Amino acid sequence: MLSYTTVGTNNMPEAIRFYSAIFEVLDQLPRPGWTNEWVSWGSQLKDGYAFCVCAPFDGAASTVGNGTMLAFIASSEEQVRAFHAAGLRNGGSDEGAPGTRQAYGPDFYVAYLRDPDGNKLACAFDRA
Repeated sequence: MLSYTTVGTNNMPEAIRFYSAIFEVLDQLPRPGWTNEWVSWGSQLKDGYAFCVCAPFDGAASTVGNGTMLAFIASSEEQVRAFHAAGLRNGGSDEGAPGTRQAYGPDFYVAYLRDPDGNKLACAFDRA
């Protein structure tokens, strides 16, 4: 359904370090064509999905959306834990340690982070 997602940043080097670490854990390669102002990981748009980071095009400061969250698919509980740990080691902050959440049932294993700019991210594995 989606082609790509873009989040804004106020600090490209910090964003690159954070997202490179979590996407390495998720086996998502950087896409070619990076510049000092725009980077992305994942598939070519015609083949799947890409995740992009850049400063806002309007020149204003990047801000986060209250209630906005992006979730990435993991292939295992171990990968969820590695995602969370990589994010914390690379400037992210904890929004929910890896584990099951009663509200989503016993098969939904998930972890939550905020990137260095405050964007909320999840990484989930569904055991079912």
